[in-house]
Amino acid sequence: MTVRNLEYLFKPGSVALIGDGGAADTRILRNLLSEPFQGPVMPIAAGVRSLAGVPVYAAIGDLPMVPDLAVITRPVAEAPALIRELGEAGTRGVVLTCSVPAGCTAEEGAALEQAVLDAARPYLLRVIGPGASCLSVPRIGLHAATQPLSLDPGRAALVTKSSAMAAAALQWCRQNHSGLSHVIHIGGAADVDLGDSFDYLATEHHARAVIVYIERVRHTRKFMSAVRRLARMKPVIVLKPPRVGADEIDDFVYAAAFRRAGVVRVDDLEELFSAVEILDSSRVPGRDGALAVLGNSRSMGLLASNALRRYDDVAPQALSPASSEALAGLARDPEASDNPLDLGGEAGAEAYDQALEVLGRDRQVSGILAIKSPGACDDGAEVAEVLGRHARKLRKPLLAVWDPSAGAAGLERLADAVPAFNHPETAVRAFSRLLQYRRSQTLLTQTPPSVPEAFAPDHEQARLILSAALTAGRSQLNEYQTQRLLSAYAIPCIETRRAAGPEEAGEVAAALGEPVALKLMSPEVALKSQIGGVALDLEGAEAVRAEARAMLERLHQVRGEAVTVDGFAIQPMRRREGAFELTVGVRPGGPFGPVLYFGHGGTETEAIADWACGLPPLNMHLAREIMQRTRIYAMLADSGLRSPDLDAVALTLMKLSQLVIDFGSVESLDINPLWASADGVLALDAGVHIHPHRGDPADYLPIRPYPQELAEDVTLPDGRRLHLRPIRPEDGPQLNAMVERSPPEKVRMRFFQALKSLPQEMSARLTQIDYDREMALVITEHGVPGRARVLGMVRISADPDLEAAEYDIMLDDVVAGMGLGPMLMHRIIDYARRRGIREIYGEVLRENEPMLRINQALGFAVQPSADDPDLMHVSLRLDNEA
Repeated sequence: MTVRNLEYLFKPGSVALIGDGGAADTRILRNLLSEPFQGPVMPIAAGVRSLAGVPVYAAIGDLPMVPDLAVITRPVAEAPALIRELGEAGTRGVVLTCSVPAGCTAEEGAALEQAVLDAARPYLLRVIGPGASCLSVPRIGLHAATQPLSLDPGRAALVTKSSAMAAAALQWCRQNHSGLSHVIHIGGAADVDLGDSFDYLATEHHARAVIVYIERVRHTRKFMSAVRRLARMKPVIVLKPPRVGADEIDDFVYAAAFRRAGVVRVDDLEELFSAVEILDSSRVPGRDGALAVLGNSRSMGLLASNALRRYDDVAPQALSPASSEALAGLARDPEASDNPLDLGGEAGAEAYDQALEVLGRDRQVSGILAIKSPGACDDGAEVAEVLGRHARKLRKPLLAVWDPSAGAAGLERLADAVPAFNHPETAVRAFSRLLQYRRSQTLLTQTPPSVPEAFAPDHEQARLILSAALTAGRSQLNEYQTQRLLSAYAIPCIETRRAAGPEEAGEVAAALGEPVALKLMSPEVALKSQIGGVALDLEGAEAVRAEARAMLERLHQVRGEAVTVDGFAIQPMRRREGAFELTVGVRPGGPFGPVLYFGHGGTETEAIADWACGLPPLNMHLAREIMQRTRIYAMLADSGLRSPDLDAVALTLMKLSQLVIDFGSVESLDINPLWASADGVLALDAGVHIHPHRGDPADYLPIRPYPQELAEDVTLPDGRRLHLRPIRPEDGPQLNAMVERSPPEKVRMRFFQALKSLPQEMSARLTQIDYDREMALVITEHGVPGRARVLGMVRISADPDLEAAEYDIMLDDVVAGMGLGPMLMHRIIDYARRRGIREIYGEVLRENEPMLRINQALGFAVQPSADDPDLMHVSLRLDNEA
């Protein structure tokens, strides 16, 4: 991933158009000339004297100057030679409008694209396409589009791989008198892809939001890193069809990826742009809560309430008792529901004013929807003025549904102050996107709780179990192996004992001395129910022997005498009164790797279909967020005396997350049922499918997992032993505690400002890092993350190219003068060198002499900052050192 030279694509000073002088070239040239593009536009076509009234050059070498950007309409097969010539001349950006020919095989198409990349690479030249139909930056008058184009500058950028979607978006903008900051159709995305576009737009201040249409993602790690970074900086709204082909992965995988990335997903093109407008023009709710609906139409209010159940069944919709009591005097019918609040058909500005005053104070209300239908004989101006006044002072979103016949003057006055809609369903859907955006940002910034128990899996036992099964050519673990694998990851499960045959099964049952469950184990039997391979509540050795013999007889009748038998699994029967039956596990997610899920368990799991999923790695907060998206969670959270240990359930998801991170050979894992009660959890039945290992999960998971290999113990000169490890999201409170107990002057040295404590957003940004692009090492006392005291941190943040990384460092006063500063710097420099980062740099206050001395001792170049006389710029090259 790289943003190198992308400015030549999006901010060129000059443009060349290389084609055959045909109709397509004429359209593109007219688009380039139709707006006030400040640089020269130079068409090139052999045998053509002029095009659209502009002189045409015969060859690249005839140009009077080197173009920053070249738009090539020639066939893709001719592009490599043209790119080499442009690269040698100094051009650094190319748009290929032609697609790979339809008759090419997949191998031939890939070879053509690779030839383009090979030609561009020596010159660091960036290519959009092949098949890129539109690259537009209206602010500078750049419109390299194959169709007639007229587009005003806007505040949102569009990125798409679909030419039809780019054309539809432009048509929508024309019809709705709207604009865009950028239109980037990446076509085949041989070079510049979604991730590159996101990285560029993240720091492009003219794009206040980014809207995206995608059908599938190729490079999931690159996509996730780039879109998560972008979503932290500005709203990202995604439109993706649920299914785009028979080979597509299930939509729930994309839904999980989008939630984890912090983006808002919409359902259609109209909503794609509406979501941008509502996020740009309205406040975002501060919390999940009720959308209070009020107005002068009972029917319109009921339609809004019905839409709420359809678009957002998570947030509660009840007002506080105090609000309900205060609003009763305003309602047409005091006995009717207070949400929606029907003010009566003749309600005027005063009634709206009083209702808004009450609802604005209600902390259970996260947003307000005011409805104005035709009623009293007025133009609505007074009601609109009331709504505008409250919108300016409210700290929650205020939306309006305004029937055009309810007063044109009021609607006109309302337009500049409050987002207005014609229909209640549209307004409610817009509010649901505001809630979705708030929730997605919470996932990106909320500090998770610490892990409720120390968790240290038995990697060696797990490795032996999986290796043995793979060596034997198995694709599924039997019950005994499954129980041992779960136990290796400290997941409580029913004790399982293995017996080779019926006689031994009876002996095992006798030793247990209680009723047992008997299960036949055979890799050739997918469903034990087909051969009666499970028997419950068997008492005594003889009953177990008899049932085991009967199972073998049934198996041989169905599968023949040569069938493979692993033996029998014997488990004591267990009862846990009041326990909930849940299901948790792992499913394949295609290019996104394994996906974790949680839901309603038991025999009706498939019929109930109440489950939610997420991507690894997980922490406690992310695990609870998955659980909260199911219907059964409300029952679990409000179950009175049956209250289950929800932390234990979340911790089980975390343990499964770590399992699939540690072992890529686990393809799927299903625990059903998982009993959950106040005593914790217990896995009653589970199945594990495996496949040959495809490499280190850290290399192919879409989110780089926690780099445990960097952890080590260190000993201070005074004999104290501390722990050095990469930072975890759970460290936020302890990092803040270190800042709070540090002298103000030391805090100022680190953050260049006076801070008594870290703001929540800053704490999350420092601890919830993308390990693929950033690294932060912390020195802590021994203990569970989130509880162990943090005594120091060093951090680097690299650009997408890994060209350079900025560092910062802070130590607690209690370990000052013990050599931890130089040690942390050595560790982070070594890490940066292994990652291929070419330079580390930082800004140090001129008065921070201890840090400057460390920099000089480590070989950093130290020089005054060009931007601030109080700062020193320090830098260390890593790519040319021995």
